[in-house]
Amino acid sequence: MTPVVHWQKSSYSGPEDAPNCVEIAARQNTRTLLLRESDDPDAVITTTGAGLAALIWHLRHSY
Repeated sequence: MTPVVHWQKSSYSGPEDAPNCVEIAARQNTRTLLLRESDDPDAVITTTGAGLAALIWHLRHSY
């Protein structure tokens, strides 16, 4: 049985019906996070909390 994944939309994505939203979910019983973009929900990236923190740090400091 495949576990249910509860996706949460980024607060920076705008109103509920806004297109192209970044969504995140925690995989149950693991220390991994799942990321996807709402317009392509089948393309899921798996990472860790530390990996996501490093990505966010890099994005904030590269502009």
